[in-house]
Amino acid sequence: MSESEKQKDPVALKEEGNNLFKAGDMQGAVCCYTKALKLTESQGDSAVLYRNRSACYLKLEEYSKAEDDASKALDTDPGDVKARFRRAQAYQKLGRLDQAFMDAQRCAQLEPKNRAFQDLLRQLGAQIQHKSAQLNSTDARVQQMFSVLLDSSAKDSDRQKAAQNLVVLSRDEGGAEQIFRNDGVKLIQKLLLSKQEDVVLSALRTLVGLCTGHQSRTMAIVNELGMDQLCAVMGSGASNVSLAACHLLQVMFEALTEGMKREIRGKDEAILPEPSKELRSMVRHLLEMMPADNVSGPGRDSAINLLVKQVPRKSLKNPDNSLTLWVIDQGLKKILCVAGTVAELSEGPPLTENTHMSCSVLLSKLYDDLKSDKERENFHKLCEEFVQEHFRQPGLDAKLRAIQTVSVLLQGPSDVGNITLEMSGMMDAVISLCASEDVTHQQVAVEALIHAAGKAKRASFITANGVALLKDLYKKSENDRIRVRALVGLCKLGSAGGTDFSMKQFAEGSTLKLAKQCRKWLCNKSLPPTSRRWSVEGLAYLTFDADVKEELVEDKSALLAMFDLAKSEDKTVLFAVGSTLVNCTNSYDVEKPDPQLVELAKYAKQHVPEEHPKDAASYVEKRLVKLLEVGVVSALVCMVKQESPALTEACREFIARVFLALVERQEDRGAVVAQGGGKALIPLATDNTEVGKVKAAQALAKIAITSNPEIAFPGERMYEVVRPLVNLLKLECTLLQNFESLMALTNLAGISERLRQKIIKEKALPRIEGYMFEENELVRAAATECMCNLVLSTEVQELFLATGSDRLKLLVLYCGEEDERLRKAAAGTLAMLTAEQPEVCARIPGTTTHWLEIFQALLLSEISDLRHRGVVIVQNMMQAEKGLAEALMESEALEILTVLAKGGKGTPDPSAKVAQKCLDKAVEYGIVRSREDGTEESKGTEP
Repeated sequence: MSESEKQKDPVALKEEGNNLFKAGDMQGAVCCYTKALKLTESQGDSAVLYRNRSACYLKLEEYSKAEDDASKALDTDPGDVKARFRRAQAYQKLGRLDQAFMDAQRCAQLEPKNRAFQDLLRQLGAQIQHKSAQLNSTDARVQQMFSVLLDSSAKDSDRQKAAQNLVVLSRDEGGAEQIFRNDGVKLIQKLLLSKQEDVVLSALRTLVGLCTGHQSRTMAIVNELGMDQLCAVMGSGASNVSLAACHLLQVMFEALTEGMKREIRGKDEAILPEPSKELRSMVRHLLEMMPADNVSGPGRDSAINLLVKQVPRKSLKNPDNSLTLWVIDQGLKKILCVAGTVAELSEGPPLTENTHMSCSVLLSKLYDDLKSDKERENFHKLCEEFVQEHFRQPGLDAKLRAIQTVSVLLQGPSDVGNITLEMSGMMDAVISLCASEDVTHQQVAVEALIHAAGKAKRASFITANGVALLKDLYKKSENDRIRVRALVGLCKLGSAGGTDFSMKQFAEGSTLKLAKQCRKWLCNKSLPPTSRRWSVEGLAYLTFDADVKEELVEDKSALLAMFDLAKSEDKTVLFAVGSTLVNCTNSYDVEKPDPQLVELAKYAKQHVPEEHPKDAASYVEKRLVKLLEVGVVSALVCMVKQESPALTEACREFIARVFLALVERQEDRGAVVAQGGGKALIPLATDNTEVGKVKAAQALAKIAITSNPEIAFPGERMYEVVRPLVNLLKLECTLLQNFESLMALTNLAGISERLRQKIIKEKALPRIEGYMFEENELVRAAATECMCNLVLSTEVQELFLATGSDRLKLLVLYCGEEDERLRKAAAGTLAMLTAEQPEVCARIPGTTTHWLEIFQALLLSEISDLRHRGVVIVQNMMQAEKGLAEALMESEALEILTVLAKGGKGTPDPSAKVAQKCLDKAVEYGIVRSREDGTEESKGTEP
């Protein structure tokens, strides 16, 4: 049957799936069964296919899918004992023990002598008893804590202790269920009204335990407590309480959205209505918090943060952006109201230093989530209407709000910001207000001018019209708040050439003078943090110049001041710090032009970018050492921990780039790990831009190659490193990234079976096998070394036993290659494989007619490691079958082993003992006989 015919025949697809299952290729088997299900018309055949696919999903640890397929098989044939057993196994893994026990009991009734069914029944019985005992003891503890918390005469210390114990209890599923069933939510509602901050925090944290991963409980709690109360708690003045309430709402959102994604079956199905009503209600309450005067600044920031995380689609592959459209329709003007608030004016809701930046991020996320020109035009229209409405009102306060809104838009969806900036009279108003005598007016206008200067469309206009104005403000203003902002504007315009040494906007030495003033203000702790933050903004632009980089890294006090700001409450500085560090470490991407094109450009008198002499590798290395000495790693670690919209994906990418530069030198990696760099890189490798994920993963790989992974990534962290490393095994990544990933995975695979299983589960095996065919010698050898460690796993060994595969042949052939490293890896893999799976030995002669020559070459190798691996393979083959031993002894292997068994002079050779064991085995088989002088001879030779 041809391949095209196979793809249309459900029986052939089923057989292919069965073969792939036996070979250990679960994903391939799932694919075949899925295709067959689409083609088959017989209900009986469908049931068998569902049952088989369920077995694959169990192996892949996708237990919900395994339960679903087993249930579909049982819908057709309730007497299918295999399907019922698989469903019981899936229920057990999902924690649904009662349902698992019922299925296992039915299996045992149908086949009483089946040992697997009896074993599962015993396991489930023990698990159910243990859970029941836990629930009984938990119930008593819950009642005791409730009585203390409800007792008004109890000591405050006792009530606080009881509240904290309640938090611990809620993190256990049994405890959470008992709290919920004992009317715990009503008690928690009373605790939220407490005037003791510790008690309120405990109440919020208990609710987190109740809601985590549980949709039905979350829906009940949202309806019982009401969003009004939760938003009121989040909007309170206490920042710790506000953050805890924000975390609770985040957990609630996740529980509800995850619940919508998975299909609910069985007894829970009837009691779980669609949670979209609760979700909309939660989002609506967050939008209503935006302009509310009774909401604190931190509470408002928390609401914006939740909207940033929950409203836009997580993946553009999801076609449904209806929630974003609903938020734009219902709440865009409320968000713009916050964006346009000027804190120094009397009217408007309370803000923090981070609010405007958070608004920019939210507006940008909403705009990026739009799919069509029509949707974007509506967004433009709503923003223009809001800005025009304020700009046309009489009085300066309204115009300032309009300009402030434009500033926020320019930092967020800049296309929209540019459109509002081009409105009639807007730019003139900005320029004229820069000359105002009122500091607030000046500040709002200068900031708008700075943000406008960052957009190429306006930079030339501002260079022509605004430079003189900014210089005038910088020199003549008596207020440092204005001077520092004017300075940043000049820095921004002065760095328009980027890293191109030949493109300088200002006179020689001007950028160094600007940078010196920025460093001076940065170190001046008498200035407000916002003014010092603006000085970092200036350095972010000026550090395109290598002279500025050199002076900055030499100024220890300026670096420490910048790192202190990065750790402060003002999150808006994160992007500027990240940008400055990327420039200082030269961790940005630089495309080196083709030399021939450069010559052509020179001939045509076109501009050719030039690299600054101080951007050479030797200068960059020295800068990295100085940054490490001052404590850059601890600053980066603190930046990663920030829970703020200001920590944008672009900012996370900057941090990942800097970390990669810091671990470039092997001798610096220990210091980076010791200060928490390894831990900080893991979230950067999973939540980042695509480029940022790759950079962070490569940094993790470099650490895992040269450090002990058990020390660098202790505990469960070691397992979290696997996925980012596997993601580097892609064709889009460079060969260096592929190589470093393979080296790191080799180290991890050698630690434990659990880690090997994690690597297999992340679907790394097919990729590693693919790189075993790579033309690059280093990559090919690294992939084979990785396979050498993975072959310790039985699941991998079975792949080499599968019929119709060339895996074993490849290993044998690689044992005969010239590349020493590849030969060692292949021989090591084969040595372990033949020891663990003796039946592999019988298949080796069928792989290639040159197998004897290849193994003899290993035995004759001058490299002791290769010689030892070769003699171990020969020993394993001789122990496996007498026929193989005869074939080996009839060749030159006998003479070679005889020589090896004598050992060499000087250091003992480990191969000698193994060679002697081979000869002893041959004597035991009667293939050779031992002479009086201790040597061996074949029985077929003359004495």
